[in-house]
Amino acid sequence: MSYDHHVRRGHPITMGLIIFFSIIQLSISAWLTSQFNKHHNYLSISIRDKTRFILFTSIWTIVVAFLFMILFLHSAGGSVLTSVGSHAVFLFITWVFWLAAAASITAAYNGGLNCSGNHIVYCGQQNAQEGFAWLLWVLTTFALIITIVRGIAASRRGDGLRGALVV
Repeated sequence: MSYDHHVRRGHPITMGLIIFFSIIQLSISAWLTSQFNKHHNYLSISIRDKTRFILFTSIWTIVVAFLFMILFLHSAGGSVLTSVGSHAVFLFITWVFWLAAAASITAAYNGGLNCSGNHIVYCGQQNAQEGFAWLLWVLTTFALIITIVRGIAASRRGDGLRGALVV
């Protein structure tokens, strides 16, 4: 049974969701970075630095995922840049970045911030930043798993990692 139709439809949707939520994360982390730089009112230097890393990871994800989505829409089966191997490398690097970002900011917040009754500046935004980091990690995990499954299928066809996500 061929899943090519599902991959052709699902790839732009998955990449679109990753890009969409990365733009939201970019907005939150850029705003927090701006406020931290302007007022120096971050809870710790660690939180300031991890917010900057989340900002970097958001930018990385938007730029590279957009590139992969455009290339996939242009030539889904005929380019090295749309191969299983290139997708796997991009998604693995992005998966590591989001795992590191989400886990480190969660650890810096000791599992999360309790905004009720506390006077933590930008508490809601910091909680949203943590939540979107984990959401992006989940989306990237999903995309990576599908890419690995398609890589196994490409290997069984004899194409190896240079094989296309769709035939």
